[in-house]
Amino acid sequence: MANDLLSLAGWYFLPNLVTTYIQTALYAIFIRAGDPKPAPGSPRHLRDRKRLFILVITAYLLYTIYEADYHLLRSGDFYQDLGVSHSVSERELQSRFRRLTVQYHPDKVSSSGSSAAEKTAVEGIYIQLKLARDTLVDPAKRFAYDRFGPEILQWRQCKTVRDFVITGVQRTTVYYAVSGSVLVLLGVLGYLQQGKFWRYLVMAGLFVVEVQMMMSPTFPAALEQIINPFLLATKWRSPYLPFQMLALLRKLTITFFIALSQLGPVLQGPQTAGADGDAVSAQRLERIDAVVKATDQEVSRLMGLELMPFAADQTSTRDLRTGLKEWLVRNTITNDAEVRGAIDVVLDRRRREGQVGSSQTLL
Repeated sequence: MANDLLSLAGWYFLPNLVTTYIQTALYAIFIRAGDPKPAPGSPRHLRDRKRLFILVITAYLLYTIYEADYHLLRSGDFYQDLGVSHSVSERELQSRFRRLTVQYHPDKVSSSGSSAAEKTAVEGIYIQLKLARDTLVDPAKRFAYDRFGPEILQWRQCKTVRDFVITGVQRTTVYYAVSGSVLVLLGVLGYLQQGKFWRYLVMAGLFVVEVQMMMSPTFPAALEQIINPFLLATKWRSPYLPFQMLALLRKLTITFFIALSQLGPVLQGPQTAGADGDAVSAQRLERIDAVVKATDQEVSRLMGLELMPFAADQTSTRDLRTGLKEWLVRNTITNDAEVRGAIDVVLDRRRREGQVGSSQTLL
C-alpha cells in the first residue's frame, strides 16, 4: 500500500515537471538561436505541451508496468528456485530436491575447503531450497502459496486450505477497502475526477476476480491456456503464478486509472462532458451572473451621480428621461438590423393594405 501511495504522488508531480523540462530542451535544440520561442500560453506552446504531456504519461504508464513485472521476475518463486514446472508432482519435487542437495548441502561444501563467504552463500541457498521444498510438498501450503505468495509463511495459525483462504480473503478485503478509501479521499480533494464511476466499477470487478481465484482449486483459464503457454513458447519470461498475475493486475489497474485521470482533461480539451461538464458550466454561469449584477450596480451608481444635479428639479428630470428614452429608441433599437427588417416587413404589409403612407408616420 505504501508503494501504491508513493506511485500516486509520483503520477501527479513528475509528469508535469518532466514535460516542462523536455519542452524547454526541445525548443533549445530545434529553434535556432535568436529566433523567438513560443511564449507560454500561446497556441503553439499549448499544442506542443499537450503532445509532450500525452507522450510522457504513456511512457510513464508503460515503465510502471514494466517495473512491476521486473520486480516480480527478480523476486522469483519457489518453482524457479527448484527448477521445476508449476505442475510438478510430489515425487518429482522430492527427486529434484535430492539432486540439488548433493550440490548445495552445507556439509559437502565444508569438506571441500571453501572459504567462509562461499560457505555462508551456499548455506543461504540450501535454506531457501529447503523452504521451497517444504512449502510445495505440503498440499495446503502449496495451494496457498500459488494464490497468495510467500507471505503465507507468516500465517502461522493457518493449517488447512480453508484457513488460508479465509485469511487471504480477509487481507484482500482490507487492501481494497483501504485503496477505495484513498481513491474516495483523492476524489473529494479534487483529484481523479475522470471516469470515477468506471474506476470504482473496475476495482469492484477486480476484487471479485481475486476472491474467485483464491477459492478456485485450479489456475485461472486465461493464465493456464493463454498467458503461460505464450510465455513458454516465446521464452520471454517464466510463467506467472496466480499471485504474481494478481499483483500485476493491481498495479496495472491503479496506474491505468491515474493515467486516465491525467490524460482525460487533456484529450477532451476545453469542453468537459457529462456531470463534470454540467458542474463546470454551472460555475461559469454563476460567475457571469455575479459579474452582470456587479456591473448593473456600478452603472446604477454612476447614473445616480450624473442625475444628482437634477434631483431637485422635477421638470428637468422628466425632460432628461424623455430625451434619453427617445435617444435609446432611435439610435439603439431602430438601428438594429433585425428591428429595421421587422419594421420594413410591417410597413410593406400596411402599404399594401393602404393603411400607412410613409415610414415617418410609424416612427
